[in-house]
Amino acid sequence: MDVPHHGYRSTTNPRARRAPPTAGKALLFTDTSSLSPPMATQGYYAGGAAGARGGDTNFFGDPVARAAMVYGSSLAFQGKDMANKEISRFVSVNRLKYFFTVDTAYVLKKLLLLLFPYAHQDWEVRYHRDMPLTPRNDVNAPDLYIPSMAFLTYILLVGMALGVQRRFSPEVLGLCASSALVWVVVEVVALALALYLLTVHSDLSTFDLLAYSGYKYVGIILTMVGGLLFGRNGYFLSLAWASCSFMYFIVRSLRGKILSSLSSRSMGPGASAKPQLRLYITMATAAFQPIVLYWLTSHLVR
Repeated sequence: MDVPHHGYRSTTNPRARRAPPTAGKALLFTDTSSLSPPMATQGYYAGGAAGARGGDTNFFGDPVARAAMVYGSSLAFQGKDMANKEISRFVSVNRLKYFFTVDTAYVLKKLLLLLFPYAHQDWEVRYHRDMPLTPRNDVNAPDLYIPSMAFLTYILLVGMALGVQRRFSPEVLGLCASSALVWVVVEVVALALALYLLTVHSDLSTFDLLAYSGYKYVGIILTMVGGLLFGRNGYFLSLAWASCSFMYFIVRSLRGKILSSLSSRSMGPGASAKPQLRLYITMATAAFQPIVLYWLTSHLVR
């Protein structure tokens, strides 16, 4: 009888005949799903996530942080109030809002009045309880919306004209914008000074003078468009029409403000020339407009 050798296992062992399910297949990766991470690693990730959530909560819930936010907001509101007070010392915000109370119907009517003023009959500004009606309710009331938009449109046309002529540069565009603004300021200051020296008591404010002076940009836009589309001939035709229309508009608008403000206080000895001087101021203001229109547009149309 053969006795198995003690150094070897018997091949008849039933466990030896059981092959694992993956027997005969190469394993690409080692299965580590049954392995659990160390307790220190688990504690690190858990603590980090909890710390992140706790940090956000503590930041917004921190009394010091909330007090700082409230204090910063109060400082912002105080700064805003101080700025409004400083602006109100020089400019009346409510008065300024009056000049921007416009709508689409008013803008269209005003543009037609500026370009075709000859058929307009009633030039008096209407009042309600000693207060002038807003521009939205009265086409004769001055506004600052149209002058502002016309000025910006003029700057855009200047840039386009310089670009077509290959002369565009930021310096030239800035010089044209500054020149246009300076002309308006000079005109307003000169007219206000003349009215002050003649002691003309009227309801013309600085905003009114700025509005009437700024309306010239509507004529300037018409002149530039005519020159850009039809050349020099179109430029001079547009310039003539815009100049005559705006002169007529200025005379009719300012006549009711300046000439009708004569009072018994100004009718003393030696005051007989004052009505003529007021008429001269009105006519000089109107005659000054074509010069400005030509000066601001002649170098842009070739």
